Amino acid sequence: MVAGVEIKVCGLTTVAGAEASVDAGADYLGFNLYPKSPRYLALESYRALYEDLPDRPHVAVTVEPPADALAQMRDAGFARFQVHFRSECPLALLEGWVRAVGRERLWLAPKLPPQTALAPAWMDLADTFVLDTYDPTLFGGTGRTGDWTKFRRLSLSRPDRTWILSGGLQPDNVDAALQQTDAVFLDVNSGVESAPGVKDPVKLAAFAAAIRAARA
Repeated sequence: MVAGVEIKVCGLTTVAGAEASVDAGADYLGFNLYPKSPRYLALESYRALYEDLPDRPHVAVTVEPPADALAQMRDAGFARFQVHFRSECPLALLEGWVRAVGRERLWLAPKLPPQTALAPAWMDLADTFVLDTYDPTLFGGTGRTGDWTKFRRLSLSRPDRTWILSGGLQPDNVDAALQQTDAVFLDVNSGVESAPGVKDPVKLAAFAAAIRAARA
């Protein structure tokens, strides 16, 4: 944890990137198992890396998986499961994710258009919610900042849930993000990269330093 802020570094593809993330203060290490992502890591490739990865909770990031796919990720060593999904996704599918990994390990990441609210039924299915920047065609990974006002409003309305701010975070804007949202859990990806999936130790260190400065 950096200055009272939890950090997940996402889109990892190498042991070196994971180690640099931990050196900078990452609490969680995210691996994108969605084939359409430019940071895609196949489950078999993750298994090959597993023994050499740092001892931090690993987060499987995926999009609307069948429940049995989540179970395979669980058995491969993942500790948390960040699932992106459309707002119109059938509730029965979400309930299947809960049965597969448990609500305490499930991070729901709904794809919310600007005027769409969180469905009340979702709140009973997970303890943690990730709010990423909305894009009509992409599930996260846009590199653009999201609706910070909406994040603050939702997190204040349900303080009994963990809220993770994601989307376009980088060393130059994390101070503003923290001031405007009061977030205590950040998800960073492209803002600390030199190329998709390649984490930059200098940018990672700068990101952590910016958080410390903002909290000082």
